[in-house]
Amino acid sequence: MKRRHWTLTPWFIIFALVMLIMAFASYNYNIVLCYVEFAISVAAFAVVFVLSFRFRNYINSSVKSAAERIKGFNPDYLEKYKFPVVVSGLKGDILWCNARFRKSMCQGRSPEGENINAYLSGFDIDEIKDGEGEDIAVDGKEYTVFCMSAGESVISLFIENTYYKSMVREYHSNLPCVSIITFDNAEDFSNDSDEAYSEVRLTVETALQKWASEYDSLYKKISTNRYMIIFRESDVEKMIAQKFPILKEIRSISVNNNIATISVGLCRGIKNLKSSEMNARKALEMALGRGGDQVAVIKDNSYEFFGGTAAAAEKASKVRMRVIANAISRAVTDCDKVFIMGHRFSDLDCVGSAVGLQCIMEKSFRRYCKIVIDKETSMAKQLISYIESHVDSNIFITADEALRGVTQKSLLIIVDTHLKSSLESAQLYEKCKKIVVIDHHRKSVNYIDNALVFCHEPSASSSAEMCSEIISYLEDRPLGYVQADALLAGIMLDTKNFVLKTGVRTFEAAAYLRRKGANTLTVKEMFSDSIDTYREKVDIVCNAHIYRGCAVSVSKSEADDIRLAAAQAADEMLTLQGVRASFVVFENDGKINISARSYGKLNVQIIMEQLGGGGHQTMAAAQLEGATKDFAYRKLLSVIDSVLDDIEST
Repeated sequence: MKRRHWTLTPWFIIFALVMLIMAFASYNYNIVLCYVEFAISVAAFAVVFVLSFRFRNYINSSVKSAAERIKGFNPDYLEKYKFPVVVSGLKGDILWCNARFRKSMCQGRSPEGENINAYLSGFDIDEIKDGEGEDIAVDGKEYTVFCMSAGESVISLFIENTYYKSMVREYHSNLPCVSIITFDNAEDFSNDSDEAYSEVRLTVETALQKWASEYDSLYKKISTNRYMIIFRESDVEKMIAQKFPILKEIRSISVNNNIATISVGLCRGIKNLKSSEMNARKALEMALGRGGDQVAVIKDNSYEFFGGTAAAAEKASKVRMRVIANAISRAVTDCDKVFIMGHRFSDLDCVGSAVGLQCIMEKSFRRYCKIVIDKETSMAKQLISYIESHVDSNIFITADEALRGVTQKSLLIIVDTHLKSSLESAQLYEKCKKIVVIDHHRKSVNYIDNALVFCHEPSASSSAEMCSEIISYLEDRPLGYVQADALLAGIMLDTKNFVLKTGVRTFEAAAYLRRKGANTLTVKEMFSDSIDTYREKVDIVCNAHIYRGCAVSVSKSEADDIRLAAAQAADEMLTLQGVRASFVVFENDGKINISARSYGKLNVQIIMEQLGGGGHQTMAAAQLEGATKDFAYRKLLSVIDSVLDDIEST
């Protein structure tokens, strides 16, 4: 009721004046009507007087209670404050303000009756009163406003700190951001003439120097094909907005069909240069682990990635694998038991890699070795049946059985994944103190970071290829045709029968397995489907539609083998004309899953990462909990739009 005084009082005054004029006008015509109108006008004036008296008392009591809230001050001193002060009612109406508020916030006019929220930059006074203060901006000036309850009113103090905030912004914008850059595939050009290699390297260095000078940044070559540039925080924000055009500029350098690429590790938000440099190296390692040709930006231990469109270049040298094989050999020698584990819903690559390593651990190193797997959810049931029918001992155990047998000296070898969240048994991983990781998928943020040996090669076609190379450097005489078949099945699965991601080392690994007795006909039988799985696959393909060069299908089936059928359908849709990538949305165990495939023209890992998943450039997946198929489908199309728009803009 008090708040309405601002609008009611003028109308009562106008009404009273009109009635008074009418009373005088009707005096000569109707004396009774004159007295009635005069009485009404007097009553209106009385209402105005009462409302004004009550409202004046309301203002006085509110201002007094506000002043008393500030201990040691008399109400008269509120006017003398050197910063804006305003007293508002419980409903936000301004009751009183000092001269400083009128001058700074109202251009000299009186704001009484207005709502205080109009001066709070979108905040509501009921939400911020008695809080720690909020930052606002009014007419180009910045304030921190403190709102305090004071009886029936709220007192607001506006402390101007434009200068200090601008100083803070300038300080943060000039924080040093260390970036470490490496020329990813310099060795590809070193196979050409020395003159061509020197020319390409000089062109790359010139582009980097130009990049640094564009932002007045410090450039330094720290080793062969490795460089450091220290940017300012404000410059990094510009680069992020532009999505680092330096990547495209470097990719324009090519000789003999070899395209140059760089990887950049960049650290933000750290004041100490040494810590910033260490985090930049950590970010660079992440960028290289994801296949290179990208920028990995680390801030507050979280990553942001840009680029990553080029396929990872195959490493010609096998020296690293030989070193890793020796490190694994030492780790196995120092343990008493070995457990081998892959990812949930294991496939042929996962199981095949595990079978090959199990044979060597058990027969060459004479260690107790078992493969931890859930046979019911595995997508490699035919391979498991083949192994069980051709191997004397039972090499497969459940996670519960493994947990009961773990000791302090047990070694856990993880194959075909490097993510904690996708392990067959997270409890087994946490219980084992010694960890070895062998994986070919592009590196993700939540990777296993406590491994004794972290063998990660994103340029490899499959984990089976990597395990075949490692086994070839160990005592491999016990490796028989059964294990060779299993490893070859893993390679054939991930390469789509030697079509995708096949390099020289892929065929060398296949040739090595063939010498060990692998039979391609036997392996081919492991890819055969049941009639029900085939029908489901065909239904998924028939329901597909093309969206921006991507084949997308939503499966209606919820059969037990839907995961296998969806993966095979995604592979099948790649054969459709004009399709760069394929996606299948399906439901399994109450969760919505997305299976993604490509021939490398579109990096499906980037798309799946934005949906909470991951994988490889040509094979990835995601799982959405608490979602529907329709929501997942619409979200997928939105992410496809976002990724393709970014690619087209660069």
